[in-house]
Amino acid sequence: MADITAQLVKELRERTGVGMMDCKNALEETKGDMDAAIENLRKKGLKTLGKRMDREAKEGLIYSYLHPNSRVGVLVELNCETDFVARGDDFRETAKGIAMHVAWANPRFLDREQVPAATIESETALFRSQLTPQQEKVADKIVSAKLEKFFEDNCLVEQVDMRDGAGKKIGDLVTGLAGRTGERIILRRFKRFELGESLS
Repeated sequence: MADITAQLVKELRERTGVGMMDCKNALEETKGDMDAAIENLRKKGLKTLGKRMDREAKEGLIYSYLHPNSRVGVLVELNCETDFVARGDDFRETAKGIAMHVAWANPRFLDREQVPAATIESETALFRSQLTPQQEKVADKIVSAKLEKFFEDNCLVEQVDMRDGAGKKIGDLVTGLAGRTGERIILRRFKRFELGESLS
């Protein structure tokens, strides 16, 4: 069995927002495999997540970020359940981190549910047109993998945080904040402005 260090437990907690003991148990059950432990917690956490999803998140803030060169500005709406949490440094720092990421990465959509069906169809057709005759037997698998990569590149919650060297996604920031605060947290929307861009 892999040595389950405190650092490993801390990393899993930061990535998932789940309690320390649950993280330690998940790592022990998966012999220290981080990805397997996350999947383990995800399966176990559905019940808790379901309870939290029933609660309203009408508080929060709209965070504004202006890039130092004043050519890019971002607005992010991050919601929670109470004004107390919304005023906290952790909440504001998370909103700031998300806004900075939006300024840098310029995502097209919040999540995959917001990607229009026409866009998915267009991308799928493009991926299929790029296949070679030798790839026809595994065409569906290749197209599916390329579509997943499209979502990861273009959907904010699936993008890797540009400030994080460990591959943590923006969605993980929101989940982690929810775990630390015990409240339902929703990244509701964002808007990025760039000097001189088309208004269409």
